[in-house]
Amino acid sequence: MKTWIRIALTALAVLSLAVPAIGQDKQLVIWHSYRGQEKEALLKVVDNFNAKVKSDGYSVKPLAVPYDAYADKVTAAIPRGKGPDVFIFAQDRLGGWIEAGNTVEPLDFFLEDDMSDKFVEGTMDAMTYQDTVYGLPFNFKSILMIYNKKLVQTPPKTTGELVAMAKKMTNVAAGEYGWAYSYSDFFFHASVMNAFGGRVFDPGPKPVLNLPQNVKALETLMKWFKTDKVLPEEPSTALITALFNQNKAAIIFNGPWFLGEIDKSIDYGLANLPTVDEAGGEPMRPWMTIEGIYIAAPSKHKDEAFELVKHLISLETAKTMAITGRQTPANLAVYEEPEIKKDPIIQALREQAKLGVPMPNYPEMTMVWSPATTAMNLIVKETATPAQAMERAQKEVQASVDRLRGNRK
Repeated sequence: MKTWIRIALTALAVLSLAVPAIGQDKQLVIWHSYRGQEKEALLKVVDNFNAKVKSDGYSVKPLAVPYDAYADKVTAAIPRGKGPDVFIFAQDRLGGWIEAGNTVEPLDFFLEDDMSDKFVEGTMDAMTYQDTVYGLPFNFKSILMIYNKKLVQTPPKTTGELVAMAKKMTNVAAGEYGWAYSYSDFFFHASVMNAFGGRVFDPGPKPVLNLPQNVKALETLMKWFKTDKVLPEEPSTALITALFNQNKAAIIFNGPWFLGEIDKSIDYGLANLPTVDEAGGEPMRPWMTIEGIYIAAPSKHKDEAFELVKHLISLETAKTMAITGRQTPANLAVYEEPEIKKDPIIQALREQAKLGVPMPNYPEMTMVWSPATTAMNLIVKETATPAQAMERAQKEVQASVDRLRGNRK
């Protein structure tokens, strides 16, 4: 009899290790790459959520992942079931992760019919791939005009006004410029390209870097740089920062990530990017980076994960992320809140977003950056014309796309 008791007790001990006890708390994990104010705000939001769901038997643990390693970590860990339940990341890798499989959970099953009406225009498109929604927009970022109020009383509204103002303020010998931005960076140049009706892909997606509109946009950039001489050579991030902080650049184009780099002695203002006279008065349309909230496909707690997603896209969370985190939330209603309506920085970022274009989320987009960067360098160094450089980039991207599609077959 004692032998059977020992066997039964042993079996119960094994089962207790293999199966969670009834009522045992589940812990979900959310990955993010925030630091500083953004991290502080997210932790506050998660704490609020944990307080709400404590009686439901689960909680959420936020885990910060270094940004430089984040995308590779998602790619390597999540499909193997080693990642989080929920993660926050920009849309540019979304298509690649979906094509790879077992990384991002489709959300159409969870969504209400009017869900897209809750978000800033264009942001939901960035979360959609091949007509399926894979994430919900959390916040957005794009470049806009930042000007030194000591040097500029009224920001220019057109490129004609901008160039005329910049000519008066530029003194190359003294290292002073009326206008400066990272024009040789393809991400920054996209705002001009989009004004001309240019683009990187046609439906398919089909690479179209050599479009006449793209070439015209680059020719216009070279006119500003070489003919009008209002832009500094080799516009590195460090140079742009130094010029603005030393009162040697009156106007720059940059994003909200730059605001924390501005010296406290500089009284600055924000405004929309100008319309482009050379493009028939069309506005510059910067690429928007939209950070989405995604459920990891291998997560074993998808219902609870979506409850967290709903909390993260709520008005309550949007207010915290805007006020404490200094983010620009994708939640549309937050911009009508009294505290947000009187915040000139957040309102300016919101206004620029009305003219933004979500950056493509195709897997093929990762193949564009290197050829496009090479093309931009060739053009600004005048070792190739815009038409020649973009034709070369087109061939390189098309060859990479063909190899990708060949490998998929």
